[in-house]
Amino acid sequence: MTAATPATPDHLPGEKVTRYAVTQRAGSDYYAVFADLSSDDAAAWNRACAYVDEIAPIMTEAWDRAEYPLEAARAMGRYDLVVDGIDHPELTRLSPLAAGLVNMEISRGDGSLGTILAVQGGLALRTLALFGSREQQERWLKPLADATVLGSFALTEPDHGSDSVSLETTATRDGDEWILRGAKKWIGNGASGGITFVWARVSDPDAAEHGAVRCFLVEQETPGYDAEVITGKASLRGIYQANIRLRDVRVPLDAVLPGTKSFADASTVLYATRSGVAWSALGHATACYEAALAYSQQRIQFGKPLAKFQMVQERLALMLEDLTAMQLYCRRLADLESSGQLRPTQASLAKYHNTRAARRVAATARDVLGGNGILLENGVMQHMADIEAIHTYEGTESVQALLLGRDITGMSAFV
Repeated sequence: MTAATPATPDHLPGEKVTRYAVTQRAGSDYYAVFADLSSDDAAAWNRACAYVDEIAPIMTEAWDRAEYPLEAARAMGRYDLVVDGIDHPELTRLSPLAAGLVNMEISRGDGSLGTILAVQGGLALRTLALFGSREQQERWLKPLADATVLGSFALTEPDHGSDSVSLETTATRDGDEWILRGAKKWIGNGASGGITFVWARVSDPDAAEHGAVRCFLVEQETPGYDAEVITGKASLRGIYQANIRLRDVRVPLDAVLPGTKSFADASTVLYATRSGVAWSALGHATACYEAALAYSQQRIQFGKPLAKFQMVQERLALMLEDLTAMQLYCRRLADLESSGQLRPTQASLAKYHNTRAARRVAATARDVLGGNGILLENGVMQHMADIEAIHTYEGTESVQALLLGRDITGMSAFV
């Protein structure tokens, strides 16, 4: 157990402790869910730990100032962590379990870092690897993987979040160019100066693909691409997300990703990242539980550590219950994916359960830390705020419930 920091010898009465050591990694795994890792999986996890140890210290201040330290994204590429389990001959192959553990560890360190991984690897790199042409991949795959170029995934619109299938951004052919027109919102890395994968509906009544949803690779310096960083966020403050306005953006015909033919292709990417959100929620919950446990062992009240109080022990047990269930969900998710048996709704169930459970763990941890729970230096409040974002993105709680309901009843309740 790491000890609290005592005050200096000249401390005043009532200030024997100046700081509590609650953010250290403790390796909580009560059911030994991750005790049988292969050497490759363990190496990937250790690489993520080293990355977090290097970068996470700068993220608390970045979160507090609502600034995006781009070196955090670059370093993620340097540690070869962006690949997110994507199966491609030119990328380092991580097993589903290794990719999940990397996601978990990065989110345990900081939620904005977890979202950088989700955007750069889970969305942008995956879209290119799955659907890009050979020429597009030759130019952009490695720069995205090593994060020398930042990538974004522009699907969500101001008017279309949960109903993103109804997106209104249009792509119209004009000679040897496409003209993109529309608006996008909440686009991570959308104002980074890199590239954006824009999902748009083909508008050409004379073409067979009229009305089809396709994806277009757009360099952010292209005239008409107008991106504005969203301010005033109370969550994921250490990464910039953007409002994007596409004002008759002209791109060449070969900017379209040839593998994209319909909205189902966007869904393929989202299904994969949904598993990542379940792992990310586990990382947040792990940080909150370990902070509460460490604090309860260091904080003295009424002459004894909080950990000796029955109510505190019960709260720790409740958190451990949720945490262990989350770990089991994630491990089973990885095993199913490894065997090729994972269904999209199984990923939905894991996301649905884990973000809800992470909320409970964070709220209980905040209670255990009392007034110290709202200090960013103790981590819990920051994780608590960031959980609110992952609870919503990649499909809200309600959408996941409807996907599951349709699967188990055979009847759709979608409007």
